[in-house]
Amino acid sequence: MRPLAPLYIGAEIYARAAFPPPHPLAIPRAGAVEALCRALGWLDGNYVTSPVASRAELERYHDADYVEALARADREQRLDDAARARFQIGVGSNPIFPGMFERASTAVGGSLMAARLAWEGRIVFHPPGGTHHGGRARASGFCFLNDPVFAVLEFLALGAARVAYVDFDAHHGDGVEDAFADDPRVTTISIHEQNRWPRTGALHDRRGGSARNMPVPRGLNDDEFAVLVGEAVAPLVSRFAPDALVILTGADALAGDPLAKLALSNVALGQAVERVAALAPAVVVLGGGGYNPWNVARGWSGLWGRLAGYAIPEPLPEAALAVLTGLWSGRVREIDPAWLTTLADRPRNGAVRAEIRQIVAASLA
Repeated sequence: MRPLAPLYIGAEIYARAAFPPPHPLAIPRAGAVEALCRALGWLDGNYVTSPVASRAELERYHDADYVEALARADREQRLDDAARARFQIGVGSNPIFPGMFERASTAVGGSLMAARLAWEGRIVFHPPGGTHHGGRARASGFCFLNDPVFAVLEFLALGAARVAYVDFDAHHGDGVEDAFADDPRVTTISIHEQNRWPRTGALHDRRGGSARNMPVPRGLNDDEFAVLVGEAVAPLVSRFAPDALVILTGADALAGDPLAKLALSNVALGQAVERVAALAPAVVVLGGGGYNPWNVARGWSGLWGRLAGYAIPEPLPEAALAVLTGLWSGRVREIDPAWLTTLADRPRNGAVRAEIRQIVAASLA
């Protein structure tokens, strides 16, 4: 048992609209998780409001001219063509919208605070965090700043000799891997869907030895995921013996996500986070991707309940049901009735394919 109780970090800004429709992130996410946890009475005395990271803090990783361009894009709601092309702000999946700089800076501030609080000897859950595609001087994959990088950097600054980063998002954690590819103090481990954007993170790509990548086939089920976590991820983390750990849980590996084709239950994902979190004394758990708002709200709320030791009430209280029925999405075509009345998914068991065993063997070699 850790000496200190888990903490939850959030902020009011996540209840506001952000990305414009029809962007995949133009849905309720972190704000809905917080609302659901409050409706369940799970944020009494264990909630911390995220600070907004300063320019100086942002420039601990991101280039100063990139940070200025991001702030200017928010301030003026436009960016000249040269800057757009150079920094990928306002291009494709990284649109300019009001409040974008404050929102991204708040995510970084929350991840910095999460690392500081976790270093005292606890788990800290920061669901708004997890923008793992952001580059040092470019936006990428809906991510303007890379808050997981800052959690790792803060652990190192606090005195951690080794930090492990474990990414369960359906998309490869390329931005974090890039940031620490040459740093022997950090290992990055990513389970992600093969041939899914950004199409990096090949099985045998170890970035000089610091990375382990596990690209998995479509339809990954709970039993296959348990094998990967129990027989590859946990042994790799244990071998590295980290002083601190950052876990990006994601919600897009769950069945029913419109941007991925994996098939996990939120119970299996929560069990995996718990198993890995037990391997270090200081742990930050971040949100990440997820484009089905019911998966995000139910999965991350249930994960917080698991981490903080709360029992899921049966049936859910009316206030919690109201949060679930109030969610919406233009991309999710079929709504499972269970999404409106429960937090925990039914198990999604299945055969363990030979390819999964091959991934385990290759990762440990």
